[in-house]
Amino acid sequence: MTSLFEPLTLRGLTVPNRVWMPPMCQYSAEAEGPLTGVPTDWHFQHLASRAAGGAGLIILEATGVSAEGRISPFDLGLWNDAQQEAFRRITAFLESQGAVPGIQLGHAGRKASTDAPWRGGGALRPEEGGWTPVAPSAIPFDDASPVPAELSTEEIAEVVRQFADAARRALAAGFKTVELHGAHGYLIHQFLSPASNHRTDAYGGPLENRMRFALEVATAVREVWPDELPLLFRLSATDWLENDEDADTPGWTVEDSVRLAKELQAVGVDLIDVSTGGNIPRPRIPVGPGYQVPFAERLRREAGIRTAAVGLITEAEQAQRILDEERADAVLIGRELLRSPYWPRRAAELLGDGDGVTTPPQYARAYR
Repeated sequence: MTSLFEPLTLRGLTVPNRVWMPPMCQYSAEAEGPLTGVPTDWHFQHLASRAAGGAGLIILEATGVSAEGRISPFDLGLWNDAQQEAFRRITAFLESQGAVPGIQLGHAGRKASTDAPWRGGGALRPEEGGWTPVAPSAIPFDDASPVPAELSTEEIAEVVRQFADAARRALAAGFKTVELHGAHGYLIHQFLSPASNHRTDAYGGPLENRMRFALEVATAVREVWPDELPLLFRLSATDWLENDEDADTPGWTVEDSVRLAKELQAVGVDLIDVSTGGNIPRPRIPVGPGYQVPFAERLRREAGIRTAAVGLITEAEQAQRILDEERADAVLIGRELLRSPYWPRRAAELLGDGDGVTTPPQYARAYR
């Protein structure tokens, strides 16, 4: 058995292999009415095909813990019974194919209330079906974004409760792991970074204060999530401002991420899904194959926590080498899985691991 197709056990849950599908927004849910935020047939086929293709863990896209927490009106939500029940069909099918169903819970903060990318992705005004975003501080993401409303301490506590409530619903809907979205410039990341958090109360200023919201969310979710099931956290390891001479602040750094990873592990987070960026417009990022893997490696080594690597991982040998060199414990294959839903099966064949992925019996004739 190759390392890419070895099982990974997190608490009492065993994921059958290390090829995981990351959350990727589809912007395809109903935007209004009784089915707001409910997964559609598009979501079912999108997720089901990757389960049949052999991905070990499938993490559903960023799902709003509240209506105003969605990135767009077309995002999934998990704040009511209709949404909870609609996810059951998906989780049941993913498990029937041997995949572990996971879901990413998030709040978009100041990056909420935007249109779908293929419709321009711009900010939506309330009269266009949007709403007023909220944030740690009244600082817009960029010149084209609205000024968000600064959250009060009472409102912060309410958002923490919303995350916990959504986690309860995720369990009832059949998910086996929850990932908290602390990356890509969304609300948790906004609290972490001094580039977006200018508060002077207990949630702003020094690092321990800026980490407070993330740790409160993780603690609240861990309290309602079963001890035998793992809790994941997606983190942008850097804002990519360290080497920007024009930046007024270094932003969030990898050193900060190591510190946070240790604190998250102490409150019950089991694995960090390590990405980067998203909190400032037009960062200078040296994009290339595996460009974010060094951050997963560093958090794994210095924080002593399991990590998953992302970022232009496209080849089977590349993915296996990341694991063999102990740079991460799993790899998340994003755009390549959009292009090729059966990438895990092909990777197993290329690596000479014919038993690495179970073949659906309906397709067995193609592999004899």
